[in-house]
Amino acid sequence: MDLISSIITLLVGISVFIVGMNLMSSGLKKSTGKGVRTLFKKTQNNSLAGLGIGVATTALVQSSATTSIMAIGFVATGIMTIYQGVSVILGAYIGTTVTGLIASLSSFPISKYFVLLSVIGVIMMFIKKEKIKNIGEIVTGLGLLFFGLSTMSSSVSSSASPEMYDLVKSMFNATSFPLLLLLIGVVFTALVQSSSATAGIAIVMVGSGAINLESGFYLMLGAGIGTVVPMLIATIGGNINVKRTSAICVFIRIVTCTLLTLLIWPFKNGEGNYISDFFYNVFQNNELALAMFVLTYNLIFMFAFLPLIKPLEKLFTKLIKDKEAEKKKQELKFINDNLLKSPSLALYQTKKEIERMAHLSQKNLDIGFNMLMTMDFALQEDLASREDKIDYINNAITQYLIKLSPNVTSSDEKVIGGYFHVINDIERIGDHAANFMNMAKKMSENDLTFSAIAHEEFQKMYALIKEMFDMSLNIFDDNKAFDIQIIHNIEEQIDVLKEELSTAHFNRLRENKCNVELSPFYSQLVTELERVGDHLTNIGYSFVNPTGDDPLDK
Repeated sequence: MDLISSIITLLVGISVFIVGMNLMSSGLKKSTGKGVRTLFKKTQNNSLAGLGIGVATTALVQSSATTSIMAIGFVATGIMTIYQGVSVILGAYIGTTVTGLIASLSSFPISKYFVLLSVIGVIMMFIKKEKIKNIGEIVTGLGLLFFGLSTMSSSVSSSASPEMYDLVKSMFNATSFPLLLLLIGVVFTALVQSSSATAGIAIVMVGSGAINLESGFYLMLGAGIGTVVPMLIATIGGNINVKRTSAICVFIRIVTCTLLTLLIWPFKNGEGNYISDFFYNVFQNNELALAMFVLTYNLIFMFAFLPLIKPLEKLFTKLIKDKEAEKKKQELKFINDNLLKSPSLALYQTKKEIERMAHLSQKNLDIGFNMLMTMDFALQEDLASREDKIDYINNAITQYLIKLSPNVTSSDEKVIGGYFHVINDIERIGDHAANFMNMAKKMSENDLTFSAIAHEEFQKMYALIKEMFDMSLNIFDDNKAFDIQIIHNIEEQIDVLKEELSTAHFNRLRENKCNVELSPFYSQLVTELERVGDHLTNIGYSFVNPTGDDPLDK
């Protein structure tokens, strides 16, 4: 067989091997899909359990990439923690060695009959029963896997293709400088996205004698790093926990590869190596020795890293900052956990944070209302950004008050109760401001604008809201009880004005002096302004009644 024919045969063999592996994996997934999902649901905060689930799942689906991507998906949705996800992925690295062990069977004489499994499998795939079809896929894939191995072996055999044999031998037996072999293992595995494919090719080459066992070790160590590529691709666009999980796994694979390379490289034994000689002497078969080396180092290192997952999680949490979370933390100006040691000071600072939140909400209300009046959307991004900030501060203060509650006096407990209501009312006012902006957009899309009369009516109502907003904040800040009656009177004016405006609008509609398409927007704006008044009343009364209700209505 000439060199070109040998290269073509090798490529065909690799292709058949990968197709067989994928077919076997597909059949296994279909047969065990429910079982795999059940296994993942049983994950607990136990690294050994996670490791076992990773091993079992990968053994079932014959793909560490599939298991890793599933784990990454669960971490992304919060079903799994980083700790659980990493332990499952470490198990996947052990489980994927099963394919290498299967491939090593090609070295035994009986393996030439294994290709007949593809014939049996194809026959089974013609049977209508779904379970038998799935098993047929597995059996067919297994047969093709061995056929691919046999084809690859013939392409690099010294007797069938001396030129190809010599080429491979000169390229890969670079054990004096194994970093090249590591790189080849990384790149090839990354390209085909399967360390099992690399294992199959390495086993064939070692079995044919085209490369020695030590070179096979380096190829497989490189494959160990390359196998993280599918997982890294799956992390694109993922959240911070996904990125930290992937980084931990990459770190573990690189450390494992580096330590083993440093362990194997110096132990030369003439043209051989003490480590590779040890594995050959134990198993008396190069293919099986390579497969067992991969299994052994994965078992040792993955178990060794189990107790280190927690420290690694802490380390990578510090190294990989959640920029969004850090940004949001900076949005809190007056409170932090250090103040919890002094409850009275923490409560005072919380009040200042609430007042700041209220001013942000007040700013957005002005912007949103002006958008409706002018249809000028220049500040829409500013409003949306401030609304996100209001939502974050609301949640942050809520959590802060929960932590503060057990440490305060009984009188301060009532204050905290009032604060819970106040921040809820402020947040709802912010929502109304966002509603104003959305209303303005819909009106703009439909080429609608309010009439001059409507503008005048709304401005009159909003002037009362602005007055009420300032007064409510003053009452909340200084506890000015003498202003409570004024707040109550303004709210009643707004309620009366709402009825008057609604009646006036209805009359204009009846007299055909108003565009009927504007009616929903007019009614919604009047209603929302009245509700803003209700929220402002609650804020004003928060220090009198912790429920935030108007005591004058009792």
